[in-house]
Amino acid sequence: MARVRLTAGRVQNFACPEGQSQAFLRDSEVPSLALRVTAKGSRAYTFEGKLNRRTVRLVIGSPAHWTLEAARARARELASLIDRGVDPRVELAQQRQEAEAARARRRIAKQSALEAWHTYCADRRNAWGERHYTDHLRFAAPGGEARKKGEGVTQPGPLYALLNQPLANLTAEAVEAWAVQNRHRPTQARLGLRLLKAFLHWCRTRHDFAQVLPAENPAHSRKVRETLGTPKAKDDCLQREQLRPWFDAVRQQHPTVAAYLQTLLLTGARSGELLELTWDDVDFQWRTLTIRDKVEGERVIPLTPYVARLLAALPRRNRWAFASDRTDAPINRPSHAIERVCKLAGIPHVSLHGLRRSFGTLSEWVEVPVGVVAQLMGHRPSATAERHYRARPIDLLRLWHTRIEGWILEQAEIEQPPVEASPARLRAVK
Repeated sequence: MARVRLTAGRVQNFACPEGQSQAFLRDSEVPSLALRVTAKGSRAYTFEGKLNRRTVRLVIGSPAHWTLEAARARARELASLIDRGVDPRVELAQQRQEAEAARARRRIAKQSALEAWHTYCADRRNAWGERHYTDHLRFAAPGGEARKKGEGVTQPGPLYALLNQPLANLTAEAVEAWAVQNRHRPTQARLGLRLLKAFLHWCRTRHDFAQVLPAENPAHSRKVRETLGTPKAKDDCLQREQLRPWFDAVRQQHPTVAAYLQTLLLTGARSGELLELTWDDVDFQWRTLTIRDKVEGERVIPLTPYVARLLAALPRRNRWAFASDRTDAPINRPSHAIERVCKLAGIPHVSLHGLRRSFGTLSEWVEVPVGVVAQLMGHRPSATAERHYRARPIDLLRLWHTRIEGWILEQAEIEQPPVEASPARLRAVK
């Protein structure tokens, strides 16, 4: 095919002959370069070469945007790739991917960390308990909403100031500055740091987020840990001689709250686990409780005689065992109620978690095997024998659990119901 040396005039004057859809004017100086003109008047510089005996064609660009010399330089560059055995189309595809990745990185770098936080919460929600999920939402809340109780508006969550900025700005220096400026309680700030560590670790497992974050988790900073302090182990616990006044004070409270606090002590459950107890989890026939467990997912423990009597006496307002009499939900966490109980009983303050600690401590008076107590409380097995060589049936757990309950009630001078006694029929309340 005849070739001519392309010039600006020839490029401008070349037209597609009638009856053809397109025509080419090929350059004699750079044989792989040609001008293509279509019947509709569209013009473009094109490249054509041979790779592995197959024709490779690429569009370089319009003469309106490319000078002739620039088009020749581009054609030489593409020809050089073919001489090296590289398909220019593959090279161009890789360049487009890299450009798109760079744009995505810039977009994610500008994205608010709050958006990534809510994506993280949605991704992990099925693996979390309801309390853990709401904690994440609360810690990143912007505040400014009317309080449900009392006057005024809510305050921003402990992590809001840190997350309300581009994700790329979550550096170790930013986390350290957040720790220094923290105005929340130390316990809340330390919990926020733990949640932040898990969030940033998740981000590093996501290719799109990991590209804009430092190689090392920014929350793993010694300065942050030193600033927020080290949590002290708590030891609040009911003593044997405090059981009688404590029970006397508890039984003066609202019936549902009283049943909840007593059940918390007599089962050793976590406070949140017990609040989520539903009537479907209570089996009066086979005397078991199914508790949603953060370690194993759920665990089944015995329904001891006194706890069975407490639960049977509760009104069945909705699906929750410890139901609120105002809303279709469980009662609120009775932190103020237990403070009031301790004051009435004249004993040092014992928290809700302290009741769980009390169960584990008081069980030693009955010389219960440590593995039994751990299984009742939902602790992870701590030894090979416990993990692989102990499969305790519910009846064996019931034997020891009933002994623990009986001893605690004996110290409180409360009579334990007969083991085989059937609880009263539940009463539904509309």
